[in-house]
Amino acid sequence: MIIYLFKRINVEIYSKAGVSMNYAVIMCGGSGSRFWPKSRKNFPKQFLQTVGDKTMIQLTVDRINSFIPLGNIYMVTNKSHVQNINDQLPEIDMRNILIEPMIKETAACIGYSAVKLLKQDKDAVMIVLPSDHYIEDETRFIETIEQGLSIALNTNCLVTMGIKPTRPETAYGYIETGKRLEEQEVPVYKVKRFTEKPNKEKAQEFIDKGTYLWNSGMFIWKASVLLEQYKEFLPDMYECLMNISEAVGTDREAEVVEQEYMEIDGISIDYGIMEKSNNVYVIETDFKWDDIGSWTALERYLIKDNEGNSIKGEVKTLDSQNCILYGDKRLIAAVGIKDLIVVETEDVILVCQKERDQDIKALLKNLSGNDYEKYI
Repeated sequence: MIIYLFKRINVEIYSKAGVSMNYAVIMCGGSGSRFWPKSRKNFPKQFLQTVGDKTMIQLTVDRINSFIPLGNIYMVTNKSHVQNINDQLPEIDMRNILIEPMIKETAACIGYSAVKLLKQDKDAVMIVLPSDHYIEDETRFIETIEQGLSIALNTNCLVTMGIKPTRPETAYGYIETGKRLEEQEVPVYKVKRFTEKPNKEKAQEFIDKGTYLWNSGMFIWKASVLLEQYKEFLPDMYECLMNISEAVGTDREAEVVEQEYMEIDGISIDYGIMEKSNNVYVIETDFKWDDIGSWTALERYLIKDNEGNSIKGEVKTLDSQNCILYGDKRLIAAVGIKDLIVVETEDVILVCQKERDQDIKALLKNLSGNDYEKYI
């Protein structure tokens, strides 16, 4: 039986010993559709100050920087977001910003990050994080990451983090847990399967069964182990990544990356690797986590008035209930409305039924490619 060493990972000790180095890779792409019109194509939600006094990407870096040095924190993004990163995170060295020439889903960006890290450290262990999650109890978050690092460091498995569901959420994917591993304090399970975003009834079934976790999209693994999975399950992409690897650190790197990205078929890391691999384990986390992936999700963190309206900005209401009213510069005055989302920005006003907030993305498709493109 594999014995897992659950101990505090001291980055500095491992670095000096030459055993391994831990790196954080923060994915910060995005199309800006989830919080439109406040977010835009060139300014997606991770650059917004939605909860707290910092933007989501700043909070993400702060969390991981508490035990991963800045020099080991990498951002993977596209050209249109580089300036935003420089503006909000001037402490991040430009050499640590990996620029994708085009959007090819998460398997490509994570694979590219892995070959870059392996060029400088053959023992690199990657912590892969989205840039736009809300997390409370950072002490527990760090302890969970450290447990994942210990598993990844001492075994050749892929580690993900699952969130114990608190409601029948339809906006998240789910992970069905299998056999629980022994010799650990926080529950760790062999992954039985990944499932897509369910409808309300199926989500309630998952919760009632008690063996499902929300898929957080946070991962930990050795970069070398991950690339072996690409070789097995995504051989064409693996070949592209090996071509990129040969060019890393040369004056041809940007040119080769662009050439190889044109050959890559975009696929998510979940579809491409995690759902196929028999070598995936999930840690059941107990810190508060939220993707805050829509206006109705943000509602949980906004101030509410006596009528159940969630408010930000200058707002006055009369006989209005259960609305989300999000202002920027102008007054929002609402009379006799119910269950609506109203968002005011400098150039756009959004009015949407709360139950249809997931259709905002479809609206943006209708706006693209015509005279309304400038509003996207």
